[in-house]
Amino acid sequence: IVYEILRLNEDPNVQGLALDLPESLYSSKVLNAVKPEKDVDGLSDVNLGRLVRGDAHDCLVPPTACAVMELLEDIGGKTVLLVGAGGAVGAALQCMLQREGAATLSCRWKASQLQTKLHHADVVVVGSTKPDDVPVSWIKPGTTVISCSRDLLSERHNYSQQNNRAAENAVGSLAIAMRMQNMVKNMERWIQSQQYRKWDLRCLKLQPLSPVPSDIEISRAQSPKAVDVLAKEIGLLTDEIEIYGQTKAKVRLSLLERLKDQPDGKYVLVAGITPTPLGEGKSTVTIGLVQALTAHLNINSFACLRQPSQGPTFGVKGGAAGGGYAQVIPMEEFNLHLTGDIHAITAANNLLAAAIDARILHENTQSDKALYNRLVPVVNGVRGFSAIQLARLRRLGINKTDPGTLTEEEMSKFVRLDIDPSTITWQRVVDTNDRFLRKITVGQANTEKGFVRQAQFDIAVASEIMAILALTTSLQDMKERLGKMVVANDKNGEPVTAEDLGVTGALAVLMKDAIKPTLMQTLEGTPVFVHAGPFANIAHGNSSVLADKIALKLVGERGFVVTEAGFGADIGMEKFFNIKCRASGLVPSVVVLVATVRALKMHGGGPNVTAGAPLKKEYTEENLQLVADGCCNLQKQIQITQLFGVPVVVALNVFKTDSPAEVDLVCKIAKQSGASDAVPCNHWSAGGRGAVKLAQAVEEAANQKNSFKYLYSLELPIVEKIRIIAQKVYGAQDIELSPAAQSQVERYTRQGFGNLPICMAKTHLSLSHQPERKGVPTGFILPISDVRASIGAGFIYPLVGTMSTMPGLPTRPCFYDIDLDPITEQVTGLF
Repeated sequence: IVYEILRLNEDPNVQGLALDLPESLYSSKVLNAVKPEKDVDGLSDVNLGRLVRGDAHDCLVPPTACAVMELLEDIGGKTVLLVGAGGAVGAALQCMLQREGAATLSCRWKASQLQTKLHHADVVVVGSTKPDDVPVSWIKPGTTVISCSRDLLSERHNYSQQNNRAAENAVGSLAIAMRMQNMVKNMERWIQSQQYRKWDLRCLKLQPLSPVPSDIEISRAQSPKAVDVLAKEIGLLTDEIEIYGQTKAKVRLSLLERLKDQPDGKYVLVAGITPTPLGEGKSTVTIGLVQALTAHLNINSFACLRQPSQGPTFGVKGGAAGGGYAQVIPMEEFNLHLTGDIHAITAANNLLAAAIDARILHENTQSDKALYNRLVPVVNGVRGFSAIQLARLRRLGINKTDPGTLTEEEMSKFVRLDIDPSTITWQRVVDTNDRFLRKITVGQANTEKGFVRQAQFDIAVASEIMAILALTTSLQDMKERLGKMVVANDKNGEPVTAEDLGVTGALAVLMKDAIKPTLMQTLEGTPVFVHAGPFANIAHGNSSVLADKIALKLVGERGFVVTEAGFGADIGMEKFFNIKCRASGLVPSVVVLVATVRALKMHGGGPNVTAGAPLKKEYTEENLQLVADGCCNLQKQIQITQLFGVPVVVALNVFKTDSPAEVDLVCKIAKQSGASDAVPCNHWSAGGRGAVKLAQAVEEAANQKNSFKYLYSLELPIVEKIRIIAQKVYGAQDIELSPAAQSQVERYTRQGFGNLPICMAKTHLSLSHQPERKGVPTGFILPISDVRASIGAGFIYPLVGTMSTMPGLPTRPCFYDIDLDPITEQVTGLF
């Protein structure tokens, strides 16, 4: 019985649970197995405790007790005796009777003082069968007698002698009605619980230290809330989260259906100027901003971040959880495996890669008939097509469902994909920086019968499946996108897809949990979604559409969702608007453009900045001329933002080496260049308190007129869309396509992919294609060396020069400093 109760507790389609069991089975173990919110009989300890405390609105009262109280009239000052009425019903009755002013007594049938008590009682409530040796004559005339034993409808005990007023069967019928009333009340409560809930968020206190400790020390010094507590605070239901440990939880997509009528909050994008190799702190600004909005201004807000790749974490860049007193915690969980999404992508990607090579091998070594017999085998004497095979037949124009009816020509068309190995674009992936996998040879074992080809590994986050995860809007949409992924061409030049290989369903199964965003929190206890992490060069460099959509529902109409675009505004922001916003249909309210004095000095002609090397004196001493000269890059990025008609606020990420005069100069130039406001920020050292002015500026800008528009129409030819981005965003004079690039454009246009948006694969270190050209280069011709397509993700990506999809390890990687304490199991050395 308990097992069945526990099963029904977890069934989201069951909102109430009533028990009708033999008397002997009403044990505390059984009664308390029922979830209090589903306990329509009100018999669990939790419901009874709420009743005793007086929380009538928060509990369900046992129906039998309600029926008794309904039958009794004006019992104030009267003596009520409960005989044989123990357990939850007896306790509930005592509580309710006393609340109405009655003096209540309780005893068992075999109590020595029973006769005396019965004689003095004004009302007798009988909770169990009366023994034969207790005569009715013990009850004084005129006493009201109510029987509420469980088997009400089958018992026949006559308490009506001596003119006593008895209510026997009335209690049974009334108790049934009261139970129905409880069911209605419970359903009303459930319906109410499905509505949008006002946040009841308890923020965590920060006590910033000076000097600022390391990121991991700060992270470890804070005690995060349990993730189920955080989920409840922001209005998530218990059946909408899947908990991973103490501080992470997946959020189910069913929430979008529940809150479909809830208006969205404000949508804020954090972008940046062209960065130094050190990065300029967009993630830190994102976290600082939401900490300021929620912990200090009491405005609901959500940060939506990308999941970092473990390659850079162990390579040179380190983690991506923000920094200082503006972080996602626990940072080691954020930066390492999280909830396994990247591993799921790796598994799905490599399953597809294995399917490609295996299919080529089998087609090269088998006849049409042998292939057909293996692809459509006889199972238990019956041969049948799978659903995905029937779909392939329909695409081939073969409208047959019986495997025995195909002609030899139809069989050949069905079993042969005829993949041209030289056109395979699908690579294997691993989430590690490994330069020696940039070019490999596969198929060298004798078992592969001489089928050898050159291939490569990409880093896992460069997989098209990662881009699909970031752009998908539902499980069905993801499945369709996975099926559309083009992995190669056949020998006739036609695209071969994952659907053709029959692997779509398997890929969706591997990705079924990865599609759910992961809930975490900031140092100040405000909510964060971590979901998807596509590269910002060969992909669009933004966190997931689904995380944004869920967050926009949760924050409410006045709330803010703050998300981040990778690299500078010319790359990440442009792709956010032209690719992500097209996929989501969402309209951004404000852009926060992050700048630093050191990056502006670099653009003003300062010396090169190298990760891991000390900054030269130009970056640590005041130099107003360098700053003024470098503000041209900031002005250009503001102009790029204005192309899309969205208000822009500049956030100047302040470092201790920045002078007040340099900070004032940047803010002045930014405002003169069209920014709604420009605010110096100290969240790294002060937490959310250091970004309150930024939060106020963002709130004000969000109320300004917004005339958002895309940069180009999808109907334009591929080359024209590339030219618009090159000229209007990068400032190029024109573009130049290589013969290979021109050939690919023609092929994609012929194959029907010409109406997709463009995702430029370009260096992030310059507005041009040359990383060493800082500031605002002009007059250059942008060379397009190749053009590739991510059809499942839904974009064409032109390559500007060479673009590595597999980073390498430096001479001294971060892993030298990363360690595990074997006693405390704490991670050290992450940053």
